[in-house]
Amino acid sequence: MLSEDELALLEAIREAGSLSRAAAKLGKAPSTISHAARQLESRFDALLFDRRRYRLQLTPAGHLLAQEAARLIVDVSRLTQRVRQVASGWEDRLRIVADEILEWETFLPVIKDFDALQSGVSLRITHEVLGGTWEALRDGRADLVIGATNEPPAIPNLRWAELGVMDWVFAISPKHPLAKVQEPLPRSEVTRHRSVVVADSSRRNEGRAYGVLGGQAVLAVPTMRAKILAQRDGLGVGWLPRKRVQGLLERGELVEKLTANPREPNVLYLGWNGEQEGRALNWWLEQLKKPTLAKRLVNGISIER
Repeated sequence: MLSEDELALLEAIREAGSLSRAAAKLGKAPSTISHAARQLESRFDALLFDRRRYRLQLTPAGHLLAQEAARLIVDVSRLTQRVRQVASGWEDRLRIVADEILEWETFLPVIKDFDALQSGVSLRITHEVLGGTWEALRDGRADLVIGATNEPPAIPNLRWAELGVMDWVFAISPKHPLAKVQEPLPRSEVTRHRSVVVADSSRRNEGRAYGVLGGQAVLAVPTMRAKILAQRDGLGVGWLPRKRVQGLLERGELVEKLTANPREPNVLYLGWNGEQEGRALNWWLEQLKKPTLAKRLVNGISIER
């Protein structure tokens, strides 16, 4: 590892191109610079400086040393900052997994507020679906899960809190055959038509799908937005978050239908490991437990087109 003085010497020689100018740049005598240069070459047992043509320049080996030394100094500085960060109670990083049912846009203001803390904590935010959300916490791929839709499973050191309640509506395209069927829609009639579901991302099992009846054909899509748009276009039927499709219902692009088997509202949960609580995790939990933010996350953004 090079000292700051040795790195400064390399940079001064690279920029100045002569011994005298490098010495002037560093505020030292030319003899001192020449001695330091010879010591550096002796230390690495390599020719680092080209002294021909009355100039003092870095050789290719010298350029490599200067570049790598500069990178190492930056790395050490970053490591020092991270060590101090962790020592003060901040995590090195925070891995957040949000259930896909929550929209990314609703998290942006929270991330901006977190950045304003200048904690140095690296954020990694990804999403899972249904069983995959809790699974990410169980398997150690998440420090915090947001919007998990199933009840908290048995996970060692699990702590959890309710985020909010999501209401559902059975909504279909006005052009879909079910739109003309008398309400409440009987189970036997619903099963005759394809259901649209968001594919469960669980890696341990086949996953589950809400609202799918036995023997019903299924169209699995990657996101809730894709499910909403597929049902709007008459590609299938199913339950949708009421707040997210309110605009489509009001404009008649979707129609609400009562069913003989209504769906109960879903409680959405927060989950985290109680033995790994740091300042970043606690900050996020404090924000997520605020009613205004929790409501915004659960309600989402009404699709307008």
